[in-house]
Amino acid sequence: MAQLMGKAKDLFADKIAGVKKPEADLTDLTIKNVNRDTATFHSTLNVHNPYSHSIPICEISFTLKSAGREIASGTIPDPGSLKGDDITKLEVPLKVPYSILMSIMKDVGRDWDIDYDMCIKLTIDLPIFGNFTLPVSKKGEVKLPTLSDIF
Repeated sequence: MAQLMGKAKDLFADKIAGVKKPEADLTDLTIKNVNRDTATFHSTLNVHNPYSHSIPICEISFTLKSAGREIASGTIPDPGSLKGDDITKLEVPLKVPYSILMSIMKDVGRDWDIDYDMCIKLTIDLPIFGNFTLPVSKKGEVKLPTLSDIF
């Protein structure tokens, strides 16, 4: 009986491993808005759904790190669903207070950009399997605007 259960388990594991899963890509981080209190950064998560039907998204959680410190994090609950057999673009806005930006000024002062490491976890509800978390990360740098850019 144990051998039969082991074979069934192996067969099931092989079938699950071959199932197509959504794939995601993260665009570069850009500055969207600057005001007296915060800087709003923006990134887009492009998710390809290989299935012919739409898939509901449970949440998007994100973390933005720079100079080894977390400068922004949060969760976007229930952002909609992924279109069937298509690419869905999901906007990920991040608000960073100036007090945190000033604390990483040593990194900014060298080359007037912010080196970042952004991690996003997209949790979707796959039929039969339940909640599935798709991790996506990107490293890069975002150039800060100069005074001439602002005025």
